Amino acid sequence: MSTMAAEGEEERVSPSSHTGPDPATGPRRLPHTLLPAAAATLLAAAGALVAVGCFLGLYIRPTSDDWCAAWKARDLGVLGITADFYTTQNGRIANAFLSGLLYRDGPAGTKILPTLIAVLLTAALVLLGRRLLRALGHTPPLLLLTACALVLQALLYFAGTRSYQVLLWAPATISHTLPGVIGLWALLLALATVSHPRRAVRTAGLAGALLIGFALGTLSEPFALVSGLAAALTALLCLPRLRLATTWRPFTWCLLWCTGLVCGLAVLYTSPGARWRRAQQPEKEPLLSAAELRATYEDWLHMWDTVTGQWAYLAAPAAGLLLGLAATLRTPRPSPSTSPSPPTSTPPPHPTARWTRAALLLLPLPVVLLGSFAVAAGLRSGYGPTGWTYARTWTSYLLPMELALCGYGALLGAWAGPRLAARRPAGPGTLAACATAAFCLTLASTASLVPALQQLTTTTVARSIAWDAQNARIRTEAAQGATDVGYRPLPIGSLAEPFFTADYSRDWVAACVSRWYGVDRIHRR
Repeated sequence: MSTMAAEGEEERVSPSSHTGPDPATGPRRLPHTLLPAAAATLLAAAGALVAVGCFLGLYIRPTSDDWCAAWKARDLGVLGITADFYTTQNGRIANAFLSGLLYRDGPAGTKILPTLIAVLLTAALVLLGRRLLRALGHTPPLLLLTACALVLQALLYFAGTRSYQVLLWAPATISHTLPGVIGLWALLLALATVSHPRRAVRTAGLAGALLIGFALGTLSEPFALVSGLAAALTALLCLPRLRLATTWRPFTWCLLWCTGLVCGLAVLYTSPGARWRRAQQPEKEPLLSAAELRATYEDWLHMWDTVTGQWAYLAAPAAGLLLGLAATLRTPRPSPSTSPSPPTSTPPPHPTARWTRAALLLLPLPVVLLGSFAVAAGLRSGYGPTGWTYARTWTSYLLPMELALCGYGALLGAWAGPRLAARRPAGPGTLAACATAAFCLTLASTASLVPALQQLTTTTVARSIAWDAQNARIRTEAAQGATDVGYRPLPIGSLAEPFFTADYSRDWVAACVSRWYGVDRIHRR
């Protein structure tokens, strides 16, 4: 509608009265000069950051939970480690199954996981962005779409306080980064199957919602809470009475997704491993008590104070704005002689449908805010007063936050682009200025991540060299029959290493290192 309005405004102006560029070609110069160069620059900059992160996968070495998962996958097998997680650890059977697959050939599988996540997430973001722009009636610029996907990933991996854990530490990426990737592909599955004309395809999509939801419920509690909240609110908006959806299919898909999540969480919560884990925690007040709710609220504020203090996240809305502007300028603009005449009588949208669309537009706000509060509550329940500092779990709501910021920016660009292009004679110049400002802000915000990535690179590579030397020595000593070998802790990413506690009997990391090397115990070197 906004594009037609802009075209109508151009039709009412005589060509001879223009002092600026020709209306048929003036706004068309911008995509062929500024926007492709901006897209290529962002693609190179953000792509380089993500590529370095993936390359660092070659320098990943075991630490903390890696030691335990590695020896269990080797000695117990995939099904064995899954059973162990269910009966003695935490009940996350899907998490254990994936860990078994990853570690069954030793730590080598962890080296390719960052690249696998980056490729899958890039493809999912590009496909979702293309669907969004096509729904708005615009031609998706593939180069800029890919650049935006890489910008969002760079923010997700390197803008937080635990970059090593988010991308390079397999136990955390399986639990907190990979679920978001799976969730995006599940959303693509829903979009592809809910309205498909073939009944078998629709049925397969519904079955997929139930099964994937169940798997995620036993994979990651934080993401299950956030995605369940999003699906529940979407289901309410998809009720046919609210006129956003004409059938019960979207509501049914969301309902099955939530059912799968609930079933998975129930299996996890009632598992012997989860009961044992809860028994190790000291007695505390109920989660819904006034004191605990107040403390959770303070933890929630601490989390958001950390997030909002990172101005690099401004790259998300700026990249979205640039994407929206580029999409509107790529969309063919029919000439006045070939433009179809608007219908003489278009029925106004039903008031209920109008309010429902507005609620759908605002849906990310409660999902991110309430979802992050649920994450804070879960962290406090599981880890106590310092639980909110476990920033690797924040990806469960940071990914939706980045998507929302980028989406709002794209909608703003798609709305403002045609209106700026239609204004004469200053419209094209204003449009170019807006695109340039969005590009500069995106590039500057992305560049601010470079120092953190440099430090991560130095730390990871240096540790891998020291770890390889120590590993060779310990294996040599163990092969010669030693039962007690020396180990020098090599901490990284705020993760536990052997001797993190003075009580050796409680040092589970040292016990797992001993099992991995086949010795009775280790001592500090």
